[in-house]
Amino acid sequence: MVNAVRQFLTPAVWKQGHRYQRLLRQGARWTLQPLVLTVLVLTWCAGDSLGERFETAKAFCCVSLAKRRRPGSSRVGFEKALAKLPTAALRALAGGVRQRLQQLCGRRWLVAGWVPLGVDGSRLECPRTAELEQRLPLAARAGAAPTLWLTALVHLGQGLLWAWRLGPGTACERSHLVAMLPTLPAAALIVADAGFNGFFQAQAVLRAGGSFLIRMSAKVRFRTDGPVDANRWRDGPVWYWPQEAEQAGELPLRVRLIRIRGRQPNRDVWLLTDVLDKQRLPKRLAAQFYRWRWESEGLFRTYKRTLAKVKLRSRTVRLVHREAEASLLATQVLLALGNRGARSALRAGNPELPQGCSPRKVLLTLREELAECVAARRRPRLEKRLAAAQRERRSRRSAKSSREWPGRAPHQPPKPPQFLMFTEKQKARILRLKQANK
Repeated sequence: MVNAVRQFLTPAVWKQGHRYQRLLRQGARWTLQPLVLTVLVLTWCAGDSLGERFETAKAFCCVSLAKRRRPGSSRVGFEKALAKLPTAALRALAGGVRQRLQQLCGRRWLVAGWVPLGVDGSRLECPRTAELEQRLPLAARAGAAPTLWLTALVHLGQGLLWAWRLGPGTACERSHLVAMLPTLPAAALIVADAGFNGFFQAQAVLRAGGSFLIRMSAKVRFRTDGPVDANRWRDGPVWYWPQEAEQAGELPLRVRLIRIRGRQPNRDVWLLTDVLDKQRLPKRLAAQFYRWRWESEGLFRTYKRTLAKVKLRSRTVRLVHREAEASLLATQVLLALGNRGARSALRAGNPELPQGCSPRKVLLTLREELAECVAARRRPRLEKRLAAAQRERRSRRSAKSSREWPGRAPHQPPKPPQFLMFTEKQKARILRLKQANK
């Protein structure tokens, strides 16, 4: 297991994290490497209490770093050292893992010439301590628990966690996406639902060198050069120029609107993209990428349910942010290990295996390896067991939600966007803006 983790947390990656670690006192036991390894294993291992899982994580850390000074023995000392660890060090480690993911995925990194990245957000509940209730703003109904907001980018072809951003429960996921744009790889295609439509956000994605494929709703209005019948629309260019962009003096964006027919009436999906070339992004490929967007939902299910992070455990603001950052790093490494096992299975000549891994099976495999550190037993090699931790191959016949949750409003699909023609006043304004930008 140590060798498998070292494929992603290489010495070069650790070096990036050490740049942000503060100077430690002489003889400190909780340095960066044992601290991070312990937090990773705390996310993966099983146990009835936090103290039990801490002992397992500490034992694995001692075995992994046998030639180094042993870490501290108390959980209180571990939490104090974790509170002093800068979150920038954890983000630097995640950035190093991102580089390794791109290197190890090889040809499977690109899907039809694109790197499809799904983006979505979700809330994480925190304990009801006085400090958290005072410093984390109320994001839901009165009397609700304090929360953090998590926005994540997921590679849709492989189901890998690429980047994430944390904030208070009232944070804006659009702002989080703009903050994550510097992490975009080459040929990135942002795939998002209707909650991410916005002119300035699309403009920021283009300036970062990426492209977008975003679902539209009835709140969005497009401008056309002539009259358009929305019922007959299939695929074509439009102008995106909302009122706030017009007032800010921005030129309209030339974009492409794709209509994907639904199986049921009034269930069509309207997708907006900046890729005007239909050969580069065919309609069929765009529909496939949007169907794959469920990988983002699957990531939150893995993080919240499989890794039991529906509610974070830390009781202070400093610790709750570090717990979330470190557990997301553990999720990133977990999915990377499963993807690595899937690649080895495909190389072994088994084309029937799906391309994605089963996070639950990968977690159980890692827990078996952790138990082996406590009680040595003969087992097959970790790489062989990770290769068998794959998803089921079955076609879905039932609904994605088994029943309607009590107290939750039923999902209503977004309605089609609106089409408007340019007025003469707007045409004159665009002409003045073009002359001013020359």
